[in-house]
Amino acid sequence: MLLSSLACSLMLTAAPAAPAAPAAPAANPLPAPWTGPYGGVPPFDKATVEQLQPAFENGMAEELAAVAAIAADPKPPTFQNTIAALERSSRTLDRVRAVYGVFGGTMSTPAFEAVETVMDPRLAAQRDRIVQDEKLFARIQAVYDAREKAGLTPEQQRLTWVYWNSFIRAGARLDPAAKVRVAAINQRLATLFTTFSQHLLGEESELRLVLDKESDLAGLPASYRAAAAAAATAAKLPGRWVISNTRSSVDPFLANSTNRALREKAWRMFVSRGDHGDARDNKAIISEILVLRGERARLLGYRTHAHWNTDDNMAKTPERAVALMEAVWPAAVARVHEEVADMQALADREGARLTIEPWDYRFYAEKVRKQKYDLDEAEVKPYLQLERLREGMFWVAGQLFDLHFTPAVGVPVIHPDVRVWQVKDGAGKPVGLWYFDPYARAGKRSGAWMNAYRNQERFDGEVTTIVSNNSNFVKGAPGEPVLIGWDDADTLFHEFGHALHGLCSSVTYPSVSGTSVPSDYVEFPSQILERWLSTPQLLEKYARHVKTGAPMPAALLAKIEKASRFNQGFATVEYLSSALVDMKLHLATGPVDPASFERDTLKALGMPRELVMRHRLPQFGHLFSSDGYAAGYYSYLWADTISADAYEAFTEASGPYDKVVAGKLKANVFSIGNTVDPVDGYRAFRGRDPGVGALMRRRGFPEPKPAPSSAPAAQKP
Repeated sequence: MLLSSLACSLMLTAAPAAPAAPAAPAANPLPAPWTGPYGGVPPFDKATVEQLQPAFENGMAEELAAVAAIAADPKPPTFQNTIAALERSSRTLDRVRAVYGVFGGTMSTPAFEAVETVMDPRLAAQRDRIVQDEKLFARIQAVYDAREKAGLTPEQQRLTWVYWNSFIRAGARLDPAAKVRVAAINQRLATLFTTFSQHLLGEESELRLVLDKESDLAGLPASYRAAAAAAATAAKLPGRWVISNTRSSVDPFLANSTNRALREKAWRMFVSRGDHGDARDNKAIISEILVLRGERARLLGYRTHAHWNTDDNMAKTPERAVALMEAVWPAAVARVHEEVADMQALADREGARLTIEPWDYRFYAEKVRKQKYDLDEAEVKPYLQLERLREGMFWVAGQLFDLHFTPAVGVPVIHPDVRVWQVKDGAGKPVGLWYFDPYARAGKRSGAWMNAYRNQERFDGEVTTIVSNNSNFVKGAPGEPVLIGWDDADTLFHEFGHALHGLCSSVTYPSVSGTSVPSDYVEFPSQILERWLSTPQLLEKYARHVKTGAPMPAALLAKIEKASRFNQGFATVEYLSSALVDMKLHLATGPVDPASFERDTLKALGMPRELVMRHRLPQFGHLFSSDGYAAGYYSYLWADTISADAYEAFTEASGPYDKVVAGKLKANVFSIGNTVDPVDGYRAFRGRDPGVGALMRRRGFPEPKPAPSSAPAAQKP
């Protein structure tokens, strides 16, 4: 019943299973229990946009009726008749929401956007109606007060706390007038989030860089040229080349194109999304979102939205999150200055007669990499075939967690590009399905993310999970393998880490299943999995040359390892500037002009002029398409601090494939969801709290002597 939304761009809402939900009208398949193989699957072959609103109305009515019955139950409140009953109350609505999320993320159209505009505020109102129900909360409070004496299991006690805490944080204890105002704020925010997302999707779908002549392709690899030609053909521009307005298309263009003027055009196109002063400009939306979040936080008893958000996470306070970021920032900025000096010196030696600008950074970084480490991205990319890397991810899952993937049969998909695999454990027991949607297309938002269509659970019978990974790789010509860069391969593994977090889940209740953990902990399983991409064992098996099939040579493997800390200044500052601006933005107590705030905050931080935030505010979907990562973008650094420390548990043992350490990681992190406090789960795995030292060593920065509050150990709730 609990609603959760997580992401790497964004993880969409998970849908619990429905073994016994009542059937919906036959004309609309969306509210009905899922049928077919593998414990039932989403009816993507039958789903249409026109079915969504009536399906939602069916599910919303069913949920309200179930909740009303729980609140009016004359029997004394117990875990079973209150908390467990709430777990069952939204079965139909969650199934509809799962299909709705897939349409919104991957198949958006004007007709879908019209449904979004109507339904998102209505869904927000429904949530408020439930959490503000005084009789319902009184029952939850009674179960919570008796939780230690009622013979509940530890998981039942944790789930009770999760419900109690989420209701309080949503305003269950407010006076009637404050409840009305919070509900109005939430409905308005839902509308603003939808509008922000629609503006951004429109910018990414309709704005593109079109190349008219072959000389414009100078420096671009053959595989990229073919993909750009295919994108042009899809856009009905035959004989030309299209650079899409997405990171997966723009970043490799910036790294390889020798045409500086075109690099600048591509860069400006990408970083100005949502910032054109036109009907899709997002700055006014951002300003209103910030005002409303601040008002809501004060009504709920918090000084700022940042205090409200961190209170429910491992950090507990914005000050602890800022302390960690500020411990890393100076070393990262200093490294950027070193990187720029190296690039400028190289450009000067070549007689380029230029000063390094943001659209030059990736291009000259590649030149420096080649000079310093004899490593060229163009030398590595032929070994990074998307399909081979997918097979490599499966192999890693088998080695670490004894999970095994085989193609699923008879599973409907939302688009022909989507493929599905069944996942079983080593004993042959099914644990779930994995959907893979790798390619960019019209109506699909940019970035990469993981979905949970159905959470693992067992309290009404064994239910396996359904998860997906979604990317935006540029599809090549028919029959041609897709080659990706190292950063994209890293992202692929990152998102697969989220999927494994869902697939490893072994809990009883869906609301504490899989990735349903605090947002500054949810990125830990995904970020630690990135480390296996660079392991020699994986690269030797799955990094095969696209033409010869030969494995990656040992000499190239050695060069990759030697250069592993290269460009860490850029990567860290690009991310960390976004995280610091996010936190400072949500600590502000008055009206904010996004343009001046972004500019002035970066100046005060000493942001190097040669690069920009990874996500400028007008396109920062993590912050403004939902509340999910608002005052929470620091989570990636917080979680990477934990993941760096955790990976050293492997290196301190026999290496990255140590079975004992992997077993402890699965048992104490990947499988337990939110059934225990993350602090306790990590301590059970590692034997202690993490510190910042491993992160600094990983990035090649000097280790600071942080105050105790800068380490990401956290207090219990």
